[in-house]
Amino acid sequence: MSDTTNIRERAANIRLVIFDIDGVLTDGKLYLAPDGTELKTSSVRDGLGLRLLLDAGIQVAVISGRPSPAYEQRLRKLGVEHIVLSTRVKLPAYEQLLEALDLTDAEVACMGDDAPDVPLMRRAGLALTVADAHTSAQEAADWISRFNGGHGAVREACDLILDARS
Repeated sequence: MSDTTNIRERAANIRLVIFDIDGVLTDGKLYLAPDGTELKTSSVRDGLGLRLLLDAGIQVAVISGRPSPAYEQRLRKLGVEHIVLSTRVKLPAYEQLLEALDLTDAEVACMGDDAPDVPLMRRAGLALTVADAHTSAQEAADWISRFNGGHGAVREACDLILDARS
């Protein structure tokens, strides 16, 4: 992990924040109904954090390895336009997004929680993770939230970035 001053300086330059869904925006649990339907929880505070980033002119994207129609609908209601689901290898989606938005790695923050997120976290100018992340994500992170995934970690990361700009 980097020192606080370095984190704040890098956070001030962020123009895009990429999030994983399961374990970051959610608590990582899947609730399975008898018919096979999957249910996930979502923090209202985390959703507000995404909206605050967007309102401040910071792009928000989601790159997730699993499909999640209900969560995609929630993200779209919040105003998130850049959503890539069902992609096990996330780096190509990251690179396409940066090219489409004409951004550099230094202008990107990425919040992940497990091994599939680590390549993005290592490329991004600011790597963020949740308190209950897998060791591989914690080792790749510049900053670790005090909160677990789905329980305010995203909001804390959003506040970090927004506060650094003021």
